[in-house]
Amino acid sequence: MKAVILAGGLGTRLKPFTEVIPKPLLPIGEKAVLEIQIEHLRKHGVTEVFLATNYKSAYIENFFGDGSRYGVNLVISREEKRLGTAGPLKLLEKQLDEPFVVMNGDILCNVDFSALRDYAAARESLLTITVKKIVMPYAFGNIFFDGDRVTGIEEKPNLVTHALAGIYVMKPGIFAHIPEDEYYGMDQLILKLLAEGQLVTKYDLKDYWLDIGRVDDYESAQEDFQKNFYATETTAD
Repeated sequence: MKAVILAGGLGTRLKPFTEVIPKPLLPIGEKAVLEIQIEHLRKHGVTEVFLATNYKSAYIENFFGDGSRYGVNLVISREEKRLGTAGPLKLLEKQLDEPFVVMNGDILCNVDFSALRDYAAARESLLTITVKKIVMPYAFGNIFFDGDRVTGIEEKPNLVTHALAGIYVMKPGIFAHIPEDEYYGMDQLILKLLAEGQLVTKYDLKDYWLDIGRVDDYESAQEDFQKNFYATETTAD
């Protein structure tokens, strides 16, 4: 199985850390985020990993080399200009000739990629997206009314949303829907497929997942790593 990790982001919300180190190389415990991702992908049968890079690309290339110490063949795909989250995939069209995983380079998760791959393979869609259920407590009571007459109250209800988790499985036919040499986001790709009547399927992510997008998220990742990720990896060994 092949995988693409999107590692070209500027990491603006994680400054000042990312002024020196690209976001995917920020350390979590004793390892960089990308190292954790690559090793976890390898445990689930991924043998070839493509790193789509732009910002501080040379740092990432020098850090990983050919990926042999991680047990994978690692290829650096360097964007000459920023291409968003879907645009970089077009540069790899010839190499990605089978269903493949795509994930953001700022995610800490222990998703079962084997189960995700099998789920996506059994669907007819070109794109399977992972979604994470997010439950957020609401600090106020919710009032229901008709005109000036109160009809009900719900005390501090939870707000439930389903977040796009930044992990995907795609089939090679997806490249017909991604423009060449153009900044193109994953949201644009999904909306385009839906507008064209294409089937897009979802996979409910029940595993530990954290988007390391802000400083407080990074601090949470440091606290959660041993409990929610490292222990799982050790048990799997």
